[in-house]
Amino acid sequence: MPGHGLVTDPLPSSDSPLDGRALDGDAERPVRRGRIVDPEACVRLLGRIADAALGPDRTDSVIVLSHPVLAGAGHRNAARELLAGLGPTRVLVLSSARAAAAHAGPRDAGPLLVVDMGAELTEVTLLVGGRIADARQAETGLSDLDPETLPATLVRTVLDMVMSMWRQDRHGAIRGALRKGPVLAGGGALRPDVTDRIARCLGTPVRLADDPSTTVVRGAGQILSSVLRHGVTPAASLPGRPR
Repeated sequence: MPGHGLVTDPLPSSDSPLDGRALDGDAERPVRRGRIVDPEACVRLLGRIADAALGPDRTDSVIVLSHPVLAGAGHRNAARELLAGLGPTRVLVLSSARAAAAHAGPRDAGPLLVVDMGAELTEVTLLVGGRIADARQAETGLSDLDPETLPATLVRTVLDMVMSMWRQDRHGAIRGALRKGPVLAGGGALRPDVTDRIARCLGTPVRLADDPSTTVVRGAGQILSSVLRHGVTPAASLPGRPR
């Protein structure tokens, strides 16, 4: 957070049990594979972030919650419940693919392919008119792959999902999206050995945001700014940058 540094979950006091968590920072993360696995840790983290960013009076605050594109209603509701504990805030919920499109996608409303290659998830999403038309997800990411084989394995994972969508595309949307070039986001998009292979295998140029690892966060922030300025819904501000 600007001005606050990295916000982390404090370790238990010296007289409290560690519950298997190491002091070297290798403690289990409260969110794994896009799912909340430690609600109590999430509450502590969200509380510390809200205290630093919003202060004690959170009246009329607005929070954008982005989630993996295939997150089910149960996961989204669990996240909403945690955010409800922060006080009187309004919560806007949208998928990470739509947030990425808001930041790095073109301004037209045509079909758009978003490839998000993160640490624990790899997602490919087809957006048409700002809405999700198709999506694929693999529960593997950069942290799971051997550094030597990472480029080939990650690219193959992405291509398999794109081809699966291609075979089920009856209206030519995936073809249109590939002609424009997919948007690449996540840490994997920082690696030229990955992005160049994807471009060569798909036979199309690719689009990269200024900082692919923060594309989703920046897109969510742009949508939030649009909502605060104009009162538009997230769907109305997509695709492309908020008007």
